Amino acid sequence: MGFTSPHNQELTMSSYIDAINKAANISTTDKSSSESKSKTLGQEDFLTLLVAQMENQDPLAPQEGAEFTSQLAQFSSLEQLTNLNGGMNSLVNNFNNSEKLSSLNTIGKEVAYKSDSVLYSGDPVHLGYTLDGPAEAVTIQLRHNGEIIATLDGTGLNKGNHYLDWDGKTNSGEAAPEGEYQIVVSTELAEDSKTTASPLLKAEVTGIDFNNENQTTLLTKAGEITYSSILGVFEPGETITDAGTETAESDTAHNEEESNNNDKTAI
Repeated sequence: MGFTSPHNQELTMSSYIDAINKAANISTTDKSSSESKSKTLGQEDFLTLLVAQMENQDPLAPQEGAEFTSQLAQFSSLEQLTNLNGGMNSLVNNFNNSEKLSSLNTIGKEVAYKSDSVLYSGDPVHLGYTLDGPAEAVTIQLRHNGEIIATLDGTGLNKGNHYLDWDGKTNSGEAAPEGEYQIVVSTELAEDSKTTASPLLKAEVTGIDFNNENQTTLLTKAGEITYSSILGVFEPGETITDAGTETAESDTAHNEEESNNNDKTAI
């Protein structure tokens, strides 16, 4: 069995790895079939190098036990990382499959998502806004080619999501032209308030696109959106009110009932 002269540099695992990695990175422009081969060391490569090192070590200066133990520990870590990578890939695949199945339940329903523009085609537009705090007044403008076409009053002033419909009429009562519109939400706030508002859209889902492996795309009447961007799913035409609006309506009904009872007592 041949051996390396003690005057030569001792063969180590790191020198094998460095040599192979440098050789693998010499050329990145070759478009041949060799590109499909892995350029990283796997378990079999690691074992091959370890055995080769043991067979070719200098018998006059054998490898230290501590160094050999260290290399075995590296192999153990490599195996654990390989198994972990396989487990993560399996987890990602399961998540993607679960997302695809869940997205099928949105077909025929309306989904809400953040958007500052809408493509108007003549049908009523279901839009809204979200507040991260209370506001004293909210105004929504629909702009076409930089011109304010319609102005709507907000439906709620409390923190949360609020929705309303635009019938396609301009501020002068005429039919608005079709095309892309920008949605601009303005707020009046109390002093020192830092509440911000963002526009929302609600659109009916007509189909699902699974062509993109990294994300599920919903096809809606207002355009394409990613499944991960939706904020809620509703039945078509469902009216959503925030807790503050519901409370106000409840208080109004209670006051009317109390007034009727007082009238009856007076009679």
